[in-house]
Amino acid sequence: MIRTAIIAALPGELKPLVRGWRHVKRNHVDIWRWSYGAGEWVAACAGAGQSAATRALAEVEKDGPVASVQSVGWVGSLSVTYQPGEAYRVAGVIDTLTGERFKIPQFTPTGSKTQLEIWLATSAKVADAAEKQRLAATYKAGLVDMEAAAIARLAGMRGISFQCIKGVSDGVDDRLPDFNPFLTREGQFQTIRFTLFALFHPGYWSALKQMGENSKKAAQNIAESVLGLLDPEGEIRKRNGYSDLRH
Repeated sequence: MIRTAIIAALPGELKPLVRGWRHVKRNHVDIWRWSYGAGEWVAACAGAGQSAATRALAEVEKDGPVASVQSVGWVGSLSVTYQPGEAYRVAGVIDTLTGERFKIPQFTPTGSKTQLEIWLATSAKVADAAEKQRLAATYKAGLVDMEAAAIARLAGMRGISFQCIKGVSDGVDDRLPDFNPFLTREGQFQTIRFTLFALFHPGYWSALKQMGENSKKAAQNIAESVLGLLDPEGEIRKRNGYSDLRH
């Protein structure tokens, strides 16, 4: 069986893509599967950060080797060029902890809005507006996340294909609260604690509402771009009764 792994941080990043897929939760990792003929697409998430992404891929591999892997999910924009709500295919990933650079083979999937020379910086923390400026200046990157470098590294170690599709949840100048105190060491977002914090900080309400709308749109665009990469002509989906993303 040809297996493709799709690794994200949070379930919301995968929601439009995995609608109707079989879901299990195992060892604190959410896993969704969709099978077709001799192949299988497996999506997984275990939280934010490189360690969580590594755990998610390891859990997928317990059921068998994968032929290719994608890092997907929400990112912050480091430039006004990359707009909230849009999804982009990344040309390369930079690990800001080690300085490693992972170049990704370039081709244009059906429906992709990607500009092929976008580089993504993988950071150890959620980047605020000041950190975004620093990352853009230091690494000449257009986007920032917390997971992609780990998956790029693991793909290289295994000698398998790697791709990266990211959707922008927040713009370069957005003034949002510091999310870092609400992430556990395992990369889990403490939703209840954050909700209580937000209730007492109305100055962030408008920005958080906009971020929620951007994230929902970005997740939809991620799903469409992922499927455009996995099944450019839609033949696999047609033959196997894949549900319409828009419903």
